[in-house]
Amino acid sequence: MPSSTTSVDNLAAVFKAYDVRGTVPDQLDEEFARAAGTAYVEVLGASAVVIGYDMRPSSPGLAGAFADGATAAGADVTMIGLASTDQLYFASGHLELPGAMFTASHNPAQYNGIKMCRAFAQPVGTDSGLAEIRDRIATGAPATATRTGSVSQHDVLQAYAAHLLGLAPVTGRRLKVVVDAGNGMAGHTAPAVFDRLADQIDLVPLYFELDGTFPNHEANPIEAENLRDLQQRVLAEGADIGLAFDGDADRCFLVDERGKAVSPSTLTALIADRELAKEPGATVIHNLITSRAVPELVSERGGTPVRTRVGHSYIKATMAETDAIFGGEHSGHFYFRDFWRADSGMLAALHALAALAATDQPLSALMAEYERYPLSGEINSTVADQAAVLTALQTRYDDRDGVTLDHLDGLSVSHADWAFNVRASNTEPLLRLNVEGKDETTMAKIRDEVLSVIRGDA
Repeated sequence: MPSSTTSVDNLAAVFKAYDVRGTVPDQLDEEFARAAGTAYVEVLGASAVVIGYDMRPSSPGLAGAFADGATAAGADVTMIGLASTDQLYFASGHLELPGAMFTASHNPAQYNGIKMCRAFAQPVGTDSGLAEIRDRIATGAPATATRTGSVSQHDVLQAYAAHLLGLAPVTGRRLKVVVDAGNGMAGHTAPAVFDRLADQIDLVPLYFELDGTFPNHEANPIEAENLRDLQQRVLAEGADIGLAFDGDADRCFLVDERGKAVSPSTLTALIADRELAKEPGATVIHNLITSRAVPELVSERGGTPVRTRVGHSYIKATMAETDAIFGGEHSGHFYFRDFWRADSGMLAALHALAALAATDQPLSALMAEYERYPLSGEINSTVADQAAVLTALQTRYDDRDGVTLDHLDGLSVSHADWAFNVRASNTEPLLRLNVEGKDETTMAKIRDEVLSVIRGDA
């Protein structure tokens, strides 16, 4: 008889498109994690796996139970202990092993989850094994292995730091850098990276204490209120740049010397420029809510821009198909071919620092070339009948002069002077709106017009 956490209904709730996510202990507990470890090994046919976990109070116990399930299925387990998600991806690539990371990323303290990958950080999503793992857990079948695997410990933190700095070395002028770890895993990885840059960087740490209850602010820097402490500290310190990481440190956001947040689309364009300088003519991936400044810049530099859906499994699959050198998402995820096509907030941060150290300009001036269009940022609206709203929007814009529509992911509407995308959340009854325009007035006009339809005010 399955437990409440391994029941069909609960499994349907916690298995998302790209990972597992739920509240502890009602949706995720150690019995669930043990069953997941067995199913993961059996579905992947893995003889060995690597496991890491974040600073949440429940993470060590869940990771240990997952390891028990994996060894019961016959796999040898390498535990890397506390880790950021990109550190787990590094371990998967470096050790050539499939991996599991216990984290709920930016979600509040009561949540936890599992991000799973195959060897070399290849994603495991709904269409690439995650649904099969879910269904295997639902059967409640015990492991059938003829041997029990072993468990060993392996610290990869220093190797991770050295690898990232080899991909994006920082040289040039000395910088003062404020880093807000948000009590998340950047408080673990940033010291290892920045200790190697002591001759180059004056580091001002903010909330480096690992604390999965997030006592200072949520570790979700895409929300403006969670950047305020960093912005104030950058100004107080007279720093050159501020870096904010989410809970598992796979996303990075920038604040310039004026205390102004930098759009992730702008950082995508900067990194694309740097990567194309290394490999002229290469392909760069951008998702469909990224500013049109990104494909413009890529084309101007002689590269090939490729547009894709939102979500890491789509980005990584398209990167593999096109051999793209880099991929960026407006949510703050940045993917690198030289990092097994995985996303790394720390590597994105090092690219920003390297570019800034190589110039005498302040960050605001450096980024001005890449920040071409005003953006609304992501605006969420609770909508019961999402399909009806998307149909109403299509009807409203379908016959406008100079407008093109597509349905790659939700509804995208483009005009020479503006563009917007409306797409449904994968996990909540929300529609997410992103708008850009040739100027602030145009952007605001389209934003308000679209919101009036979404929120029923038209």
